[in-house]
Amino acid sequence: MEKMVDSRFFRDMVTSMRNGVLAIRRDGRVVIVNEEAYRILEIAPQDSDAGRHFSDFLRNHHDLVRMLASGFDMCTLPNRAEMRLKPSGKVIGYTLSLVHDDRHRVNGAALFFKDLTQVEQAEERERLRDRLAALGEMAAMIAHEVKNPLASIEVMAGLLRRQMSDRADVRGLLTDIINEAKMANAIVVEVLEFVRPIRLQLDRTSLAKVVEDAIPLAERKVARGGTLIDVIVPPDLPTILGDHHQLCQVVSNLLINALEALGGLGVIRIRAQVQPSKEDGQPSLIELRMSDDGPGIPANIADRIFNPFFTTKPQGSGLGLAIVRQIVDAHDGRIDVATAAGQGTTFTVYLPVGVSGHLGF
Repeated sequence: MEKMVDSRFFRDMVTSMRNGVLAIRRDGRVVIVNEEAYRILEIAPQDSDAGRHFSDFLRNHHDLVRMLASGFDMCTLPNRAEMRLKPSGKVIGYTLSLVHDDRHRVNGAALFFKDLTQVEQAEERERLRDRLAALGEMAAMIAHEVKNPLASIEVMAGLLRRQMSDRADVRGLLTDIINEAKMANAIVVEVLEFVRPIRLQLDRTSLAKVVEDAIPLAERKVARGGTLIDVIVPPDLPTILGDHHQLCQVVSNLLINALEALGGLGVIRIRAQVQPSKEDGQPSLIELRMSDDGPGIPANIADRIFNPFFTTKPQGSGLGLAIVRQIVDAHDGRIDVATAAGQGTTFTVYLPVGVSGHLGF
């Protein structure tokens, strides 16, 4: 009876653990898998899982299969190692331990692992902030040096154009010079805005109102044409502590990208919902998802779209998405992108409910 109680307690304990647990016997049969392991591995639980060979249970996770298959022959077992799960892109930290019987014979192995994706993303954001700080100092210096000559070029070209009223060909060239100078100056202004530390004006903010105000902002810069913007944002979503103006810029910048990609066709869908906290002491999140059915982003550039000054547009500054990420980071949030060539693009912004945020970066 005592062993039965201990067995039940053991299973309850493993099931309740906040780390993923996968235990197998020496012959490779699965003994136990807890709920957190199912969640991290994105495997649907089945009653027949216990007793399946781990290679069948983990058939979509080849790196884990190889690691477990060699685990019984390793001289040094992995301890606090890290691995990226290829199907989902999640990063896990894991420890592999061998299970011994009363005679100290190895009769199984236990894998303990934790989802470190958000930790890695936070570290990447910190590295990005460091790079941006150095880049910002250089860009601000260059922008200030360029801004004054550009203004002089525009003014002098304007004066010269007035004096050439009888030369239509020359006036046309001077008009082109003025327009190009204005475009260059607009890029300089955008660079200065980007490198300037963000100062949030925090207040209780409705995400539904943010989306409502952001749509006309985007439409003033890019014509909607025949593109349908389908918005479902519940008005009763919890408010967030954020900067309404800055969040409008986030949504409008994402909308501008989507409208440009669709070229007056297709559908943009905007959805929002509450994502409950998965860990004690962590705030719930508001999830804002914006997807389009456009051409998508090629795989070879998808990981660079948030980099400052990276652009595929002939007249783009490459700062739109960099500014989006900067503002989201300042709100202690995060932004993810899912895309594939020919399959559209989805940006998902996560913002904490009731978190004070921080100023600058």
